Amino acid sequence: MSTKEEVLEKKEVKSKASKLHEIVLYNDDYNTFDHVIETLIVACEHTSEQAEQCALLVHYKGKCTVKTGPYKELEPRCGKLLEEGLTAEIV
Repeated sequence: MSTKEEVLEKKEVKSKASKLHEIVLYNDDYNTFDHVIETLIVACEHTSEQAEQCALLVHYKGKCTVKTGPYKELEPRCGKLLEEGLTAEIV
């Protein structure tokens, strides 16, 4: 009687998942709630409810992540926020 051994090889699998980034919007003392909400609707394609909740979080917490995705998609959106006088950055 002979015994057969099977050896399983370990293989590393590299995924090509793109790193996700976030646009973080910061509170300021200059922009109105309406302006922030309207800008989020246009720049980040938020619903009015999403934009309102983000504006409230920014007001009370000092900052809020308003959009997540690949850097290439976030860059023009963040640019629109900055053009409208909001304080934001991609992290």
